[in-house]
Amino acid sequence: MSPLAGLLVVALEQAISAPLCTRHLADLGARVIKVENPVGGDSTRHYDDVVHGMSGHFVWLNHGKESVALDLTQAADRELFECLLDAADVFVSNLAPGALGRLGLGPTDLVRRRPRLVVVDISGYGEGGPLDHKRAYDLLVQAEAGVCAITGEPGVPAKPGVPVADVGTALYAFGSIVTALYDRERTGRGTVVSLAMLDVVAEMMGFALNQVVHGAPAPRAAGMGSPLIAPYGAYPTRDGHTVVLGTTSDREFRRLADMLGRPDLAEDERYRHNADRIRHRSQLDAVLDDWCRTRDLAEIQTMADAAGIGNARLNDVTDLAAHPQLHERGRWHEVTTPGGTAPVLRPPPTSADWVVRSARVPDLGEHTRAVQEEFGARLGTVPPGPPPRPRV
Repeated sequence: MSPLAGLLVVALEQAISAPLCTRHLADLGARVIKVENPVGGDSTRHYDDVVHGMSGHFVWLNHGKESVALDLTQAADRELFECLLDAADVFVSNLAPGALGRLGLGPTDLVRRRPRLVVVDISGYGEGGPLDHKRAYDLLVQAEAGVCAITGEPGVPAKPGVPVADVGTALYAFGSIVTALYDRERTGRGTVVSLAMLDVVAEMMGFALNQVVHGAPAPRAAGMGSPLIAPYGAYPTRDGHTVVLGTTSDREFRRLADMLGRPDLAEDERYRHNADRIRHRSQLDAVLDDWCRTRDLAEIQTMADAAGIGNARLNDVTDLAAHPQLHERGRWHEVTTPGGTAPVLRPPPTSADWVVRSARVPDLGEHTRAVQEEFGARLGTVPPGPPPRPRV
């Protein structure tokens, strides 16, 4: 069965961090009610129209949820929203700084009125400090946290191509919710979990940050390499591909030197230890570059596998979409949208005992009436009607 079946999650969410968290909850069986502004809804709905007229971004993050369109400044809509919170196990939000407070939905107050509720409040910079008022998007947080300074080439900082601040925060939020629910099973009490994107990215910067904290110079950007390991990079092959090769220890470097037919490299004082190899990165990269240019990708990968050297082909996103490792392991499945079916990846965690339910991407406000009939009837604001439509 779905491990989170029976869990009710209410989300005031937008963009990536909260929606990805709640989508994973939905993947594993939770009922997620996404509360959206009736005017436009989640802004990611309108990024493009590549999936049967819907945004690919929105489809990625929101299948398996119900969409309820409410204006929380209006009494009737607010009353229904409060009723949803009364029934909820979890409330997740990543609105702009101060937005929950202005709506009278301060996290601490919510838990005081509903002691079993788990509230996850995602912000950019946390409460307190000189930046707590600022809006925080993925790029802004990555820049503030130093990620861009160690990405790209020396003197040419770059943003990683994936939204690591948003995705990292989503995964911490997911883990925090499961932890809080486990604690509630023992104590009977909910809690407020506060997550700042800056704190998440600072944790992800741990290897570089700890070097600096303990007196070492700041790592420099290394392009396709690693600031902390050498040799480790991308090298063109004879047949027009690019191979990525890396070593993570002195022992692996000796195996790499043997593979290159250059055992003398492992005995050279310039390359004997990783710190030495980092200082002489450019010379080692030149050796690997010359060697790889005289061989085809398949030959290099066969040799590297035999030598126990990590290697990969440098793919683009089109290559990933057709990647045999994903297709042959059944990582894709179909979800429905208002315009037709669409392929999406299954959630990363798998278990033979867990069912990942089939899902639908909702239109804006698609479930408003059904949810109003289900929950609003308790208020006497809507005459009891037929049972709510089945969730898919």
